[in-house]
Amino acid sequence: MKLPLQITARNFDLPDAFREDILERAEKLDEFYARIMRCRVVVETPHRHSHEGIKYNVHIDITVPGAELVVKREPSEDLNVAIRDAFDAARRKLEDFARKQRGDVKQREETRHARITRIFSDKGYGFLTTPDGREIYFHENSVLRGKFRHLKVGMEVRFAEEEGEKGPQASTVAAIKG
Repeated sequence: MKLPLQITARNFDLPDAFREDILERAEKLDEFYARIMRCRVVVETPHRHSHEGIKYNVHIDITVPGAELVVKREPSEDLNVAIRDAFDAARRKLEDFARKQRGDVKQREETRHARITRIFSDKGYGFLTTPDGREIYFHENSVLRGKFRHLKVGMEVRFAEEEGEKGPQASTVAAIKG
């Protein structure tokens, strides 16, 4: 962290043991994203009515290059739980932010259309032919909703393609209702 951690307690005195816990957890955030510029943690007990117990809110604001990540969790009656949950959420946000920056965000598979040209029901596999004439292998486990036994030669299907051990294969296959 470039700037020192800021810890603020509102409406109560935060014991030193909790301050140390927050400090350790904030330092660990650097393991998930090394370019944290600033981290502010606010621990508060909202105003309460006499019939309600004490609840703790933990808010974490993390400044990183080009963004401000804000974590607000549901209040908890246990301060340890409130701190843990807030820092777990902060870690997930930092990991997601780092993945997006690296371009590691998973792309959705493109769904294509094909026709079943061969099926070997007794062996649990078959072949699709795409409109451009490519042949794609599929296994009964790749057929959605366990409908392998309902497939017939000539049926039109939607499929997602991946590279298998012996060439292209369909990772998912679904019959197109027609």
